[in-house]
Amino acid sequence: MPKFLAIHPFPEPAPVDAATPLGQGVKAHCNADAYWVKSWAILNDEGHITKILCQWDAKNVDAIKAIIDKIPNLPTEGIYPLGIFQAEDFRQ
Repeated sequence: MPKFLAIHPFPEPAPVDAATPLGQGVKAHCNADAYWVKSWAILNDEGHITKILCQWDAKNVDAIKAIIDKIPNLPTEGIYPLGIFQAEDFRQ
C-alpha cells in the first residue's frame, strides 16, 4: 500500500498530552483504505508540540483526508506521497 506523510502545524504550541485525544480520534477512524502508522512531534524549547508529522499507509490522499476531516482541531498543512529510506540502504 502506498505511504504518505501528513503534516499538522499547531497554531499555538501545546503540551505533548494535548495530542492524545487527536491520536485517539484518528485511530478510531482508521480503516482498510487508510491506516495511521506512526507520528513524530516537533517540539519547541519548552517541550511543547509545534508540528506533528504522521506516516500513513493508504490507497490515496482522499482516504486520509476523509479520516482527518472527522477530527476537530487538527489543522493539516498537506499530505504528501512518502518514500522511506533507511541508512542501511546506503551501506557499501
